[in-house]
Amino acid sequence: MNKSEIKVKKIFTWKTVISASLVLTGILLFVYIADEAVIEKEKMFDDMVIGFFDAITSAGLIKVMKIFTFLGSTAFLVPFYVLLIAYYFLKKNYLFGIYILIITASSTVLFVGLKLIFHRQRPGHPVIKGVTGYSFPSGHSLSAFVFSSILLYIVWNSSFKTPFKWIISIFLIAFATMVGISRIVLKAHYPTDVIASFCVGIVWVILSLWLLQKQINQASSNLT
Repeated sequence: MNKSEIKVKKIFTWKTVISASLVLTGILLFVYIADEAVIEKEKMFDDMVIGFFDAITSAGLIKVMKIFTFLGSTAFLVPFYVLLIAYYFLKKNYLFGIYILIITASSTVLFVGLKLIFHRQRPGHPVIKGVTGYSFPSGHSLSAFVFSSILLYIVWNSSFKTPFKWIISIFLIAFATMVGISRIVLKAHYPTDVIASFCVGIVWVILSLWLLQKQINQASSNLT
């Protein structure tokens, strides 16, 4: 086997194929949602999902959804990120600490920029106070997705046993999903805002972590 064949095999691993497929799917779905829901103002899907949640919403559910919305807010996530970055700096893993900062900061810039581009107004009569700015995509949902993805990366690169990794993964995926649902139930966002934010999150996180892994591999090769 020559060097070119080895290089091709390294490039076309199952992880690479899955990651590339997710990135492509995320981009295409985001473009489709932006065109249908924002530009063409098609509301059939949004109305159907909102109607479903309206039918099951209760005072108790509202309280639970407010908790999840808080967990997806900067008031909760920023202090957590500060502690996480400080932990990696104390462990002298400066590269990963810096990357956490870059991924979170850049994702914030990204969703703010997209909101300014699409100018979609929020649903009327939100359940919670302080809902301002444009609606598309959902900042809370994207932030929760990025947060969960970073923790997933940490978990799967840890020494935890595989069953425990899967348990934590299910919990983190459920967490991000519930934050997204909370934004719909509390009428802070349309369902398509939330789905679009997950699409952005998939693309941004995969590309960011790919660059991180590339830097780690390069640093390791320089040491050998």
